[in-house]
Amino acid sequence: MLTPHSLDEMPVIKTQAPVTVTITEQEYLGLKRDVNWWKSLHHGSLLRIQSIQAQHRKEIDRAILRETAWRDELEAAQSRIRDLQKRMFGGKSERSKSAKQQGFVGAHHAHRGQQLNARGHGRSLQTHLPQRIEVASLDDAHCSKCGLAFGIFPGTEDAEVLEIEVKAYRRKIRRLRYKPMCKCEALPGIITAPPPSRLIARGKFGITVWTTVLLDKFVYGRPSNRLLLDLADHGLRMSAGTLAGGLHTIARLFEPIDIALRAKLCSESHWHADETRWAVFTEIDGKVGHRWYLWVFHSAAVVHYVLDQTRATTVIEGELAGVEDGIISCDRYSAYKCYARRNPGVSLAYCWAHQRRDFFELAIAYPTLLTWAFVWVDAIGELYHFNDLRLQAPPGSAERATAQRALEHAVQQMAARRDAALTDALVPIAAAKVLQSMTVHWVGLTVFVSHPQVPIDNNVAERDMRGPVVGRKNFYGSGSEWSGELAATMYSVFGTLKLWGINVRTWLGVYLQACADNANKAPDDITAFLPWAMDARRLAFMRASVISKVSEVLEGVDSS
Repeated sequence: MLTPHSLDEMPVIKTQAPVTVTITEQEYLGLKRDVNWWKSLHHGSLLRIQSIQAQHRKEIDRAILRETAWRDELEAAQSRIRDLQKRMFGGKSERSKSAKQQGFVGAHHAHRGQQLNARGHGRSLQTHLPQRIEVASLDDAHCSKCGLAFGIFPGTEDAEVLEIEVKAYRRKIRRLRYKPMCKCEALPGIITAPPPSRLIARGKFGITVWTTVLLDKFVYGRPSNRLLLDLADHGLRMSAGTLAGGLHTIARLFEPIDIALRAKLCSESHWHADETRWAVFTEIDGKVGHRWYLWVFHSAAVVHYVLDQTRATTVIEGELAGVEDGIISCDRYSAYKCYARRNPGVSLAYCWAHQRRDFFELAIAYPTLLTWAFVWVDAIGELYHFNDLRLQAPPGSAERATAQRALEHAVQQMAARRDAALTDALVPIAAAKVLQSMTVHWVGLTVFVSHPQVPIDNNVAERDMRGPVVGRKNFYGSGSEWSGELAATMYSVFGTLKLWGINVRTWLGVYLQACADNANKAPDDITAFLPWAMDARRLAFMRASVISKVSEVLEGVDSS
């Protein structure tokens, strides 16, 4: 506590008087200039700091974008790797192992072939084959103890073994000569039986050889060199030049058939179409490389192939020239779309198998979307199911009408589900692209709903391409343009014959014989060789697997 006494004892603090500094106006202005200079330096430093910070933020944003792009690129590359691994090492089925584990594919399927404890049908005897009788006897028909000979017991115990025999042989035709016994001078002194008809003038190889050559290459897909080796093993030697020259000569014999096939194709109203690459190893002015394209057009009565240098719309226009309306079952290739725009009367029916494949590829590329993708696969499977029920029911029946309504309802539900998914922000971009493709092609995908005669997919055309694809794999393509055209023609002929259930070997042997009888030219009237123009008797004969005598089927064939 302060007291008066303590106040007296406190030290006295002496304060100095303010100091006044006098400067000149020039010095004042110099100091003020220095202050402003330091302030400007400070302000500039602040601006530079802000600029550096903004640039830093931009660099961070760019780095984030680069990292995101790299991650997307990495994910796309990994999905591509998974897709390629699936294509190279995966099974034949599109069903992945993970899908089966997730339960989206039926787990219980019967094994193919004969089932355990199931009653079999027994061995087929194949009694249509010719029979050769062989007698088997004992080498020593005596009792081993006393040596007395065995007696013959009535009847036999028979056994059958199926065999095949392929052999080359020479046909030697002895042409008998005749001498007229009359006194007429209108005839020569010696008359000789006519020579055998030949498919190639002065050719030494018969019709069966050329039949084997054509079938071996264009039906069974074996390279010509292997055929020549096989023939040599059977004792028949043919040079590669003779083979090529013979095929070049024979090619013109099938031109009328090819023209008739295309004319029949254009007369119909629904076609399956597809295309695949084909190599033609010849130099063409203005064309780089050897890649050509083999197209197929499949109607109710005809399978017709055409070989062209391009995949352009002009190929379709040339094949279907004169067609005003109809429906083409196809994939989503742009050439078909362009053709439909140029020909408003023609509609495109897109393939649901391709749409279904999009979801499989999505599941393979992005395993996290597998569950989502297989929900759509199951929905497409329901469309197949309802369409099968509709086709099984008789036209005009109540069952048919019920199945039609069920199919239409399933299609409407799928469209609603698709539109809802496209508005969902949580649907990944890759999945949305598949749905967007479905939306773009929806009109073509639903053509089959109102046209029961149109299949739900284009698998028919893809199956037609199996033979050429096997041939392409085995002998790579064609060595010349005429060889490629011959390949397209023969694939057309054999594809159409198989469509009608005709035995290709039977038909080919009969047709080539008719050409040989017509002085190495195609028959003047080919109606008897067109499946849709054959009567029931001839069609049944052509479908038979064995012909005993070619001349029996040549009745009524004008080969004059």
